[in-house]
Amino acid sequence: MKIISWNVNGIRAALKKGFLDFFVKCDADVICLQETKIHDNDIAEELHKIGHEHGYESFWFGAEKKGYSGTAVFSRIRPVSVSKGFGDKRFDSEGRTIAVEFDKFFLIDVYAPNSKPDLSRLDEKIEFYDVFTDYCNRLRKKKPVVFCGDLNVAHEEIDIARPKENVLTAGFTSEERRAFSRMLSKGYVDAFRIFNKEPGNYTWWSYMFNARAKNIGWRIDYFIASEELRSKIFSSEILRNVMGSDHCPVSLEIIV
Repeated sequence: MKIISWNVNGIRAALKKGFLDFFVKCDADVICLQETKIHDNDIAEELHKIGHEHGYESFWFGAEKKGYSGTAVFSRIRPVSVSKGFGDKRFDSEGRTIAVEFDKFFLIDVYAPNSKPDLSRLDEKIEFYDVFTDYCNRLRKKKPVVFCGDLNVAHEEIDIARPKENVLTAGFTSEERRAFSRMLSKGYVDAFRIFNKEPGNYTWWSYMFNARAKNIGWRIDYFIASEELRSKIFSSEILRNVMGSDHCPVSLEIIV
């Protein structure tokens, strides 16, 4: 099974920047999107048609606040079940997770909160990681779990171009990094790092200062799998050359 994850920074904006070409050419079984920035009431038939015309069923979860957050999943494989949110109103009202149950595992599309430049949402973000991990662990009692998306944290120094300059920056604080480590310690593996332990591999770049061309970036988009799936993971890649957002897509191929 081939799975793609991409923070599109607004689905309507992405459609104007070549999203549909990538959508068709990537030939993925499942495509997970984050930061769709579309309210449930505004999901027009055209968005459902995009998937339907290429053999996908689509599931959308928008934030209550218009133009903010939101997730979506396109799947060519009919799910056993689909669950939007994980029972915490603070985060469910922002459309941050869609869990798709397949025969052999759960796949969760997740868009973690940003702790904000002034770190005013740092404590709440740490709570998100902890509550979300508890949710994954509950699902895992039934079958293995893969979750993917923009987790809004660069885990290690290797995951950010300028670690020393960003130790107090949202997304690279010691609190966020410890929370991420705590999550992995519950029996989860960062799929990309199974295959690639080199620096310089990033998934997000600022629009300022020509950062993407200079590769001054952060790796904040992930595929995380429960440990029991490690031997089933065939590949995990960063698709750096795909444009259309300040993030690039990431991929996972898993044997099911």
